[in-house]
Amino acid sequence: MSVFVWEGRYADGSIKKGEIEAQNKAAATIILRRQRILPTKVKSKPKQIVLFTPKIKTKDLVIFTRQFATMINAGLPLVQCLEILASQQPNPSFKKILSQIKTDVEGGSTFAEALNKHPSVFDDLFVNLVAAGELGGVLDTILERLSDYLEKNEALKNKVKSAMTYPSIVSTVAIGVVAVLMLFVIPTFQDLFSQFGAALPGPTQLVVNASHFTQSYWIYMIALVIILYIAFKWFKSQEKGKFYIDTLALKLPIFGNLLRKVAVAKFTRTLGTMISSGVPIMDGLEITSKTAGNKIVENAIVKVRSSISQGRTMSEPLGESGIFPGMVVQMVAVGEATGAMDQMLSKIADFYDEEVDAAVDALTSALEPLMMVFLGGIIGFVLVAMYMPIFQMASAF
Repeated sequence: MSVFVWEGRYADGSIKKGEIEAQNKAAATIILRRQRILPTKVKSKPKQIVLFTPKIKTKDLVIFTRQFATMINAGLPLVQCLEILASQQPNPSFKKILSQIKTDVEGGSTFAEALNKHPSVFDDLFVNLVAAGELGGVLDTILERLSDYLEKNEALKNKVKSAMTYPSIVSTVAIGVVAVLMLFVIPTFQDLFSQFGAALPGPTQLVVNASHFTQSYWIYMIALVIILYIAFKWFKSQEKGKFYIDTLALKLPIFGNLLRKVAVAKFTRTLGTMISSGVPIMDGLEITSKTAGNKIVENAIVKVRSSISQGRTMSEPLGESGIFPGMVVQMVAVGEATGAMDQMLSKIADFYDEEVDAAVDALTSALEPLMMVFLGGIIGFVLVAMYMPIFQMASAF
């Protein structure tokens, strides 16, 4: 398939420009005429040298989904919507995918089938909701719900990232400062101390030995860090490794409670969105388990699905999992009894979104003084250790 740049006139006389994928120039012209466009110029798009492929962000997907819903609601044909959005898409990676989707839809595929060919951008949740929207003739409504879900889910991720940012920055600064002291500052003091000929105090000798070690083996230390990082990534990619890490993450004294609340919010938001969109609960649980992001939560959802297939209620296995708080279990039970499961799940998600906000604020407030004490303690110990011999010499005179 080749990309062609075209210019043409619509039936209302307006002139538009855009891009289209086709086997050749003649095929591109035929496709444009089928769309009731009289092409006045069709030529091959010059090839561009791309040094790197831009990543498709959640923000790109949210904007696309919101604009697509507006166009469908306004009555524009599906193919024309895809063509317009592809031509206006600033991200070249996403632009290429949208053009491929448009070509697939023109070839007879459903919108959901075309999306399913790009799982790196459109996950099972997105594809299944679109399929439900196409089947029920409410694609615009489904897309609106999808864009709301994506926005709230991205906001949830950003909250967790913000909680991790501060300790990460402080730790990086601490490592950088200590490295500079060990490699450049302490050797200067060491040359001065060697002229005194006296034995160094214990803390000073400890710091000097650490500086010697760092100067001699810094390349090996960096290599060790890289090896440990690669080993951790490999371990996490294994089934048992991910299970162990996710179990440990939920048991962390400070971050564990936050991660548990994030998992509950994501689970209830995802499942509530799917049920309200007409997706069967068994399919919804299967997809939700794949997007849980935590192996422990995923296994709990799989057990819930298995229990429901055996005729049990949803609230019973949720309570037995030990992952979901009692309030969540009780509200789900009420939702099952009243037949308003989607609304109840949405309320739970809203509640836990607020809980995550509060947990992030509390975590940040607790970490700020702790990290400052940590950073100050390390630098303070090194500085005091370096000045101890000078203080001893001053007291000797």
